[in-house]
Amino acid sequence: MAQPEYLRIAADLRRRISSGEFGPGDRLPTLPALCEEYRVSDTTIRNAMRLLGNEGLVETRARAGTRVRPRPPVHRMAADRYRTTPGAKATPYTRDQGIAWSEYRLDKRFEKVRADAELAGLFECEPGERLLARHFVFYDNDQPTQMSTSYVRWSDVVGTPVSDPINEPWPGGTRAQMLSLGIAVNRVTESFTAAMPTDLEARILRIGAGVPVLRYTRRHVAETGRIVEVAHPIVRRGDTTVVDFVIELDE
Repeated sequence: MAQPEYLRIAADLRRRISSGEFGPGDRLPTLPALCEEYRVSDTTIRNAMRLLGNEGLVETRARAGTRVRPRPPVHRMAADRYRTTPGAKATPYTRDQGIAWSEYRLDKRFEKVRADAELAGLFECEPGERLLARHFVFYDNDQPTQMSTSYVRWSDVVGTPVSDPINEPWPGGTRAQMLSLGIAVNRVTESFTAAMPTDLEARILRIGAGVPVLRYTRRHVAETGRIVEVAHPIVRRGDTTVVDFVIELDE
C-alpha cells in the first residue's frame, strides 16, 4: 500500500531538520512554497505540519509562520542523585538538571486525601489512611521539565513545616524533610514506564502530543522499613531524559 503523501512529506521535512538544513529557530518555507515544492495541496502540507508539531519538532504561531523548535538539552538522572546532602541548597531534581538553586522554581498545591487501593498497596498501609498529596511542577529557568504528585503520611507531617507549601522547595528534598521529622531514610526505590503523554501532561510540560514521557513511581523507605513517601507518578519528557544505573558486581 502506498504511503500517504503527508507522511512522506513529514518524513522528508523531519530528515531536513535532523540534517541541520533547518536549524533550531529557523522558519520553514511558507505554506504556498511547500505546496509548490512538493506538488501537493495545502491540506496535505497542513497534515504533515500537524504531525511534526505533535512530535515537538516545529511550532506554528499566528503571523510568525512555522519554525523549528529548539531541542531541550538531554539530562542524565544519575543513580546516586538521592545522596544530596540534607540541608544543602540542592535537591535530586537540581542535580538531574545541573542547575543552581536560583534557577529552580516550583509550582505547588497541597491537599489532604485518603489512600485508595493503589496508594495503599504502594504504602503497604490500609486503604483510607490519611495522606498529604503534594502536587508539583518543576521548572528549570522557567521551562517546565517535570511534574509529580508526592504523598506523605498525614500522621507524620500534621502540624509540621513539611505540611506547609510555603516551605517548598525544601533544600535537600524529601530525604531532608523526613530527617527534620526524626525519620531517617536509608532506601529509595523507583519503577519506570514509558508512554505517550496525557493531554494534561502535554500541556503542563509544553510538549507535543507525540513526544513520549517517562513516568516513574518513587518510594522513600525509612530505616525501620516503613514507607514514608510515595511519588506517583513523576513525569518527565522521555526524549531528553537518560536514566543511568550503576550495578556493582562481585568478582
